[in-house]
Amino acid sequence: MRIIGFTGGVGSGKSRVLDYVRERYNCRVVLADEVAHRVKEPGQGCYGALVEMLGEGVLAADGRIDRAAMAERIFADEEVLKAVNRVIHPAVKEYILGVIRQERQDGRLDFLFLEAALLIEDGYEDIVDELWYIYAPEALRRERLRVSRSYSDEKITGILARQLSEEEYRRHCGVVIDNSGSLADTYRQIDGKLEEYL
Repeated sequence: MRIIGFTGGVGSGKSRVLDYVRERYNCRVVLADEVAHRVKEPGQGCYGALVEMLGEGVLAADGRIDRAAMAERIFADEEVLKAVNRVIHPAVKEYILGVIRQERQDGRLDFLFLEAALLIEDGYEDIVDELWYIYAPEALRRERLRVSRSYSDEKITGILARQLSEEEYRRHCGVVIDNSGSLADTYRQIDGKLEEYL
């Protein structure tokens, strides 16, 4: 089983690429964002620590952590955000390592794809066999975000400012998939690379 990390800037089209490999290959796709929500559920590793840190005001009526209330609380204070990340990021990584161990043991998959916004920053290079950079030029990414998510130019600029530069992505990633043309062209690049491993 080959473990491939997918990364790239917001609007680069990672979701579309992951949908394609999910449909076409004998694989499992793990999304770090989904894992982050899972580890915050009642009874999971982060739940108690987060409630203690943020207060019961972040809880919904059913006892779960309310995402909107938590976001409001952490994005208002950089130090709180850092403290929350110190709790969540290691838990997410540990969960993903558990998934990898289980899938290796089962031995049924050809690939495990891992997508995380902070794949490089959080040291996932040590976990995956290789990193793929899903590339699209900034102008195209801005257009996609305006159309698909109705983001304002100001919001897009703020998001892009917090992400790695194209040079940094390329420096860390052994494979670059150019997702600025047709989907057929993107899929051809993916197939060409993955079929080398089968």
